[in-house]
Amino acid sequence: MIVPADETARLAALHQTGLLDSDPERAYDDLVAIATGICGTPMGAISLIDAERQWFKARVGIDDTETSRQSAFCAHTILTPEDLLIVPDATLDARFRDHELVVGGPGIRFYAGAPLRARGGEAIGSLCVIDSQPRTLEPFQLDALRSLSRQVGALIELRLAYRALRHQMDERTWYEQQLIAQNEQLAEQTRTDALTSLPNRRAFDAALAKAVDQAERDGPLSLAMIDVDHFKIVNDLHGHPRGDEILVAVAQVIHGQRGRQGFCARYGGEEFALLMPDIGDDTAEYQCEFLREGIQAIATGIPVTASIGLTSFRSGDTGASMLARADQALYEAKRSGRNRVLRA
Repeated sequence: MIVPADETARLAALHQTGLLDSDPERAYDDLVAIATGICGTPMGAISLIDAERQWFKARVGIDDTETSRQSAFCAHTILTPEDLLIVPDATLDARFRDHELVVGGPGIRFYAGAPLRARGGEAIGSLCVIDSQPRTLEPFQLDALRSLSRQVGALIELRLAYRALRHQMDERTWYEQQLIAQNEQLAEQTRTDALTSLPNRRAFDAALAKAVDQAERDGPLSLAMIDVDHFKIVNDLHGHPRGDEILVAVAQVIHGQRGRQGFCARYGGEEFALLMPDIGDDTAEYQCEFLREGIQAIATGIPVTASIGLTSFRSGDTGASMLARADQALYEAKRSGRNRVLRA
């Protein structure tokens, strides 16, 4: 078994996180779901590489909670912590063609892993997506995988800071902070969509008003309204639970592609809204085309497409006037055939 040159420091950094054998956490689960949604793979995981084992902090499509390190694809990812490890077809790769997970179940063919790095640069694991079919990823999918791995790293840093803070706080201060956090959580729940975990319409309207004020001073600003095509038919033919699964998958794609650079929300029903500050007409249209393609690539077993209406800030605009233009553009996109982006 090949190990990194910094193995001792790497293991120390891993154990310092306290993540090994910890309880499941929604934040980590969501990032794996977003990664598999964007990349269109049935399997994915946040994998931590211990001395002798691979342990999954979060996983999709994988039954085991851990494997031996010897059998871990991710053990190869940590050997090159500066970038992704991509295996388009494991049967053609000398490192993996005789691998037990390739010649046997689950028959891995494709693997892409982004290293998870500790604050000292040590690779402690990876965010990976896996398929039983050979495939390649588009540039935007590779960029998304890198971005999501950085988000996992940010979560780990927050965990470390939280553990340090708890160590320093006395018991009374700890309970006071817990009470504050609970109150903040209750307030946040009134601005969050329960199904998709995106901000809701109330939160979006407030963000739009703030963004319009900012654009009046600094500009630019673009707004996209996104509607899942033929969603009523999906509910009628496949049932509301499948419809909910599709809405969650669409939300994950929107948030994964633009959520960090903009503000996305479930506006209502099958409609989503996306604010893109500091982005003008042409770039916004380009980004929306990527978004449309990402939604179309969702692997749900049911064809999913979306129509997108786009507008950009004009001097004197209000949030209502921008919404009206984007809605009109969305209507025209749906009327002219759906699965397209139209700019007001």
